[in-house]
Amino acid sequence: MNLGDRIVIIGGGFAGLQMARQLNKSFYRVTLIDKQNHHQFQPLFYQVATAGLEPSSISFPFRKIFQKSENIEIRVARVIHIIPEQNIVVTTSGKIGYDQLVIATGCSTNYFGNEHLQRFALPMKTTQEAIAIRNKVLMSFEHIYSADEQELEGLLNIVIVGGGPTGVELSGAFAEMKKYILPKDYPRVDFSRLNIILIEGSKDTLNSMSESSKKTSKKYLEKLGVKVRTEIVVTDYDGEVVTLSNGETIRSKNVIWAAGVTGNVISGIIKSSVYRNRYRVDRFNKVAGYNNIYAIGDIAYMPTPKYPNGHPQVANVAINQGVNLADNFLRRLKAELPVEYEYKDLGSMATIGRHKAVVDFPFMKFRGAPAWYIWMFLHLMLILGVRNKLVIFLNWAWKYLTKDSSLRLILEQNH
Repeated sequence: MNLGDRIVIIGGGFAGLQMARQLNKSFYRVTLIDKQNHHQFQPLFYQVATAGLEPSSISFPFRKIFQKSENIEIRVARVIHIIPEQNIVVTTSGKIGYDQLVIATGCSTNYFGNEHLQRFALPMKTTQEAIAIRNKVLMSFEHIYSADEQELEGLLNIVIVGGGPTGVELSGAFAEMKKYILPKDYPRVDFSRLNIILIEGSKDTLNSMSESSKKTSKKYLEKLGVKVRTEIVVTDYDGEVVTLSNGETIRSKNVIWAAGVTGNVISGIIKSSVYRNRYRVDRFNKVAGYNNIYAIGDIAYMPTPKYPNGHPQVANVAINQGVNLADNFLRRLKAELPVEYEYKDLGSMATIGRHKAVVDFPFMKFRGAPAWYIWMFLHLMLILGVRNKLVIFLNWAWKYLTKDSSLRLILEQNH
């Protein structure tokens, strides 16, 4: 097979991976660069963090995905700099040339410039960070036996900052762990003293969803025993004490930060092409000021008449921008005109706990058990690989029948 232009894709998240899969076995030479050797299914990170799933169930090695591909090359490296004038990407494993460059670097945790929060709070943007949360929280329960009263208070407060889907789903999962699992694992500990505290700066949880879903999610969380604190902002955290905007303090050893994201911008692109840490792109995902550089997914800022402030940073946008851009490259081979991207909102959803979820479709809204089953089915369908689908389904079925799981391993390096 004679291969044509070299397309370099930076980032193997939903957008980058989807684009690479669309271009698989095409005329293009594709190089996919990522600092990890695997794709991570972010919507289920919270289940890894709460010991509901093993990380291998939601992580997919790139080399396995493209094992039979002749035109796709995988490079595990961190991108340091882009030299657009020379069509070169500088990485930790050397320089890589390109004819067309696609930036799909996604987002990382935004601490809004607070160094203490960055140092002490626990983020959850990678598989490793989800495992770190699991290790730290489980280790806190082990320390309960030897803790004095002051330390015990910190161990028994889990603070989750941010009331979006991640924060809500984490809170619900920890609340169910408190109810069903911890009393069996630690029969001599009074877990009625364990507090799961969700802090949100606005007046509602799940702000991007419908009014009914906002109210329902808060009701479900409170029913599970989560202490929902709205219209309050975390101003500081020193590893022991959380300081709130109303002057109140909470002693906690486990603060999980799910309060915001910021784009992973790479140096080398002109400043006028960047807006609020996202690349300005046209309707074809081409970065402003460049003819052969594109951005897709969370890192792309594409204002449209329907979305004057850019598209929401969700998986559906990323996947479909990846598909659309790949299709446009394939159209180019046939001398066909490219197609503009437009987001078709298929809805949003969040799960809070067993038989407790909210789903907003454009045509209908669900809550309770029907929403919970819809959430599980759709997430299961998005998982790559038959084996992973089966493993996750069996884990969920076992947990549903027994209200338990056997995945509470603490995998910390011994010092």
